[in-house]
Amino acid sequence: MGLAERRKALGYSQEKLAELLGVDRTTVGRWESSRIKPQPPQRRGLAIALEVTLAELDALLTQPRAASQETAGHQSSDHPGAGDPDEMIRREFLRILTVSGALTALPLEEAEALTDGVRRGVPADFARMNSNLWQVYQLARSKGSVYPIVRDQLSTLNEALADTRGNSRPLLNAAADLFQLAGEVAFDANRYSDAAASYSLAASVSKDARAFDLWACALVRHAYVDVYEHRYEQAAQILGAAERLAQRGDSSLATRHWVAAVQAEAYAGMGDLASCERALDEAERVLELGTDSTNGGWLRFDCTRLAEERGARYVQLGRLDLAEETLKQALAQTALASGQSYRRRGAVLADLAAVGAKRRDPEQVVVYGREAIQLAQASSSGYVVRRLQALCDEFGALSRDRRVAELGAEIATLSTP
Repeated sequence: MGLAERRKALGYSQEKLAELLGVDRTTVGRWESSRIKPQPPQRRGLAIALEVTLAELDALLTQPRAASQETAGHQSSDHPGAGDPDEMIRREFLRILTVSGALTALPLEEAEALTDGVRRGVPADFARMNSNLWQVYQLARSKGSVYPIVRDQLSTLNEALADTRGNSRPLLNAAADLFQLAGEVAFDANRYSDAAASYSLAASVSKDARAFDLWACALVRHAYVDVYEHRYEQAAQILGAAERLAQRGDSSLATRHWVAAVQAEAYAGMGDLASCERALDEAERVLELGTDSTNGGWLRFDCTRLAEERGARYVQLGRLDLAEETLKQALAQTALASGQSYRRRGAVLADLAAVGAKRRDPEQVVVYGREAIQLAQASSSGYVVRRLQALCDEFGALSRDRRVAELGAEIATLSTP
């Protein structure tokens, strides 16, 4: 079996595998035709994607294969007409800055200097670019708009890692950071297998860099995929590992408190009220760290998220009065005000609608549900859409109410990315 056969056996197209690894589709074609070999940093990700060891990957790469028919009719990126990748990065980066409005204060000269630094592969510039991308992601109405530049940045990082000499840890940190952002974009689009693969890569690279907080956060994000698929016991196991890693990390960061917040969700899913409450109490100790407990990028858990986390757990556990009170407090925060985070506000609104459904209050269901639908439509967030789809499961006899039935019909028309 060669590389192409292994890819097809796992159900990947060249485009899908390329997207997963952050490379161009034609790069996968050249690997399969033995025209080029994957660079050392790419080999790890390729082995994970193909579910083989590095030794088995070497065996696959030694099997010569003709270029796949999937490349027929497509221009090779070796051709001069394919365009300058650096210019593509520049254009995509500046376009996203313009469209999102997230960094309108950044002068054009500074943005150009930033992308010049990326071309040179300076680790500090990669870190700076990543930090800016997280800001864009956080403020962007549509999270998927960030993906093209994330993909290009991953490709550029791979090249820099292949050429690096000496200490590669700063570049590994940047790669682990960026893999987590790629996973966030995939998760928002309900592409959970892609998200989990990105988080696995982030954890693997963080391990190599001995970056314990990065590593723990990658595991937390991976566990959240299991939580969202209702695999609570599996999530709890991963979170236990994340908790141990966080204890070895920077005590001034909120990593361990974020671990606890997601542990609370897993415990609530298992119906373990006592463990859930203990985890929530630990999460709330983030208040002791002050305002500098996050880095604005891969670690974003802070005190503004406490009310929505606790409220959502109370919904899970059926403690409706406490849930409603806490979720309304969350909505009153600046971070969740109208026009701020569409995704977070949409999730809280869906939870408040779920409280109404459990109480058999059609008015509450419709009021909160309609606003959540508007946010889902405005943001194209698959995450909010799925929360609304879960809300429909709570309707029961309320579906006989005309307004609730119309709400359910509107939710049914929503599409996920």
